[in-house]
Amino acid sequence: MANRFRGEAAVRVAGENLTLRPSFAALVAAEAELGPLFALVERAAEGRLSLAELVGLFWHCRHGWPGGVSREMLGEAVAAGGLAAAAPVLKVLLGQILQGR
Repeated sequence: MANRFRGEAAVRVAGENLTLRPSFAALVAAEAELGPLFALVERAAEGRLSLAELVGLFWHCRHGWPGGVSREMLGEAVAAGGLAAAAPVLKVLLGQILQGR
């Protein structure tokens, strides 16, 4: 279960709420794939964050997920739920990137 006091969020995949934790290691991995985090935050603020980038950030921030959940499953879940459902989760992660803990 996601702990907001730790900066965690949850995303629903395959009928389960799965935890996203923006740890240092997770953010470094996301940055290696997606580019500088500050630029990612700027793109999000301007409405230019792609679905692939959103899923990539979520994927790198996964914490304690079952082994059978793939990145493709995450992407399908985000697409099925719509961007409106993903926005609050993204807001939590971006807030942690900007403010830290």
